[in-house]
Amino acid sequence: MGLDGKKDVHLDSSSVGAVSRLEVLEGPSGRRVRSEAERARIVAENLLPGAQVSEVARRHGATRWQIYDWRRRFRRRGELPSCEAPQPPFAPLVVEEPLERHVPAVKLEIAIGDVVVRTDAAIDGEQLSRLIRAVRASR
Repeated sequence: MGLDGKKDVHLDSSSVGAVSRLEVLEGPSGRRVRSEAERARIVAENLLPGAQVSEVARRHGATRWQIYDWRRRFRRRGELPSCEAPQPPFAPLVVEEPLERHVPAVKLEIAIGDVVVRTDAAIDGEQLSRLIRAVRASR
């Protein structure tokens, strides 16, 4: 089957000179040519909150991948905002009275090998670190 050079006219023959059957296909050839404005409208519709790419594509006779490609191209050219979500506004934290921290005394028990270190009062982190190093060094 050869192509006659005209759109959608196919010649069914073994040689180009002799034609045994001529078939003319009417209607769109399967490829749809869209203007940039139409593509931009479809992409903008896709960016609306709650819009799903597959539904928008189906409604306009396109594929999801076409919409993804159009969106990427518009974004590259700077004609589309980035897909970063706007940051939610936060109210500043205002503390009227300073908070008092009450750290309860912690009972701590550390076992290193056969040595057990117990504390009943609050112990400074530096002191605890020195104690652990000393126990490990004595082994």
